[in-house]
Amino acid sequence: MLDVSKLRADFPILSRQVNNKPLIYLDNGASAQKPQVVIDAVTQAYSHEYANVHRGLHYLSNLATDKYEAVRGIIAKFLNAGAESEIVFTSGATEGINLISYAWAAPRLRAGDEIILSIMEHHANIVPWHFLRERQGVVLKWVETDANGDLDPEAVLAAISPRTKLIAVTHMSNVLGTVVDVKKICHGAREKGVPVLIDGSQAAVHQPVDVQDIGCDFYAITGHKLYGPSGSGAMYIRRDRQLQMQPFLGGGDMIREVSRDAVLYNDPPMKFEAGTPGIVQQIGLGVALDYLMDLGMANIASQERVLRDYAQSRLQGLNWLHVQGQSATKGAIFSFSMDGAAHAHDISTVLDKRGIAVRAGTHCAMPLMQYLGVGATCRASFAMYNTTEEVDSLISALELCHELFN
Repeated sequence: MLDVSKLRADFPILSRQVNNKPLIYLDNGASAQKPQVVIDAVTQAYSHEYANVHRGLHYLSNLATDKYEAVRGIIAKFLNAGAESEIVFTSGATEGINLISYAWAAPRLRAGDEIILSIMEHHANIVPWHFLRERQGVVLKWVETDANGDLDPEAVLAAISPRTKLIAVTHMSNVLGTVVDVKKICHGAREKGVPVLIDGSQAAVHQPVDVQDIGCDFYAITGHKLYGPSGSGAMYIRRDRQLQMQPFLGGGDMIREVSRDAVLYNDPPMKFEAGTPGIVQQIGLGVALDYLMDLGMANIASQERVLRDYAQSRLQGLNWLHVQGQSATKGAIFSFSMDGAAHAHDISTVLDKRGIAVRAGTHCAMPLMQYLGVGATCRASFAMYNTTEEVDSLISALELCHELFN
């Protein structure tokens, strides 16, 4: 098990107060806080090591290039990719999924072709496919969860038809916390010749991820949820899928040669990385991933399961609170509403007055909220640095909120 008190000391923001109360940060599903080693790495890069990458022959450019490119190998190790070249740098999962939509799907899909989505998807894994629906007549097929919030892999595979060209599915729901059996989906889809894109934005921070074992074609991660800087991230793209892709953005390092009459593109992954990148952001992400791997993703998963079980037992004791999703595979994410007049925004405001940060709204998952029949929920999303004492503080604040609005 992790030493949480020692771990918390690595995150300077956790020692501050909000509204004269100790900060209890339970909005990790939106973005995680940053350890001092990441803050120091970003400061060092900007203060003493900054230059543009790839283009220069001087000392600082070479140093920045070496540090920046080393992150590709760190991400490949973190995801157990088969090769560093299968890692494409992005500004986050949203850009990564859009990259696949524009560079792989758009040139290949025709009117009537199908993309299978789960009802749990974040808008970032919905809207890029709606672009193809609007512009090219692609059909979106939706697979719903059961009453517990579980997604049956067999239901996903059963939705495959001769016109199915892609399955795009979350690894972990940002609303329900449900962990999807993506390995079973990927292996079953491969037997039918259908590629699978996985949105790993939530899952990658909470558990080990092995893209080779999963068998996916595309896997998206975003740095700011992985205790790294915002504006950092990557897309794992299997080598054979890279060869099927056309460039999405043009300019900078994605070209090898340009003339008046022609352009010769660079090899992947550079082929899909145009312009000056988020140099320092990616360096910070590399430090964050090294930090996580030093702790051990299995250790993090074990710690968070204890926290999840404790939070679940305490929340279930509030018979006026309605928690969405009861999956046995659930991570430490709890979206809830309350009996009485309290809107999700009201609950969030009351909690904030007690120094507790939660999310309120539709969580960029409107189709799921419509399916659940709720307009908005509060979401408490836990991380490895949260404690059972903070769970108790959340429960006390919810009890106060219930008294205020009933």
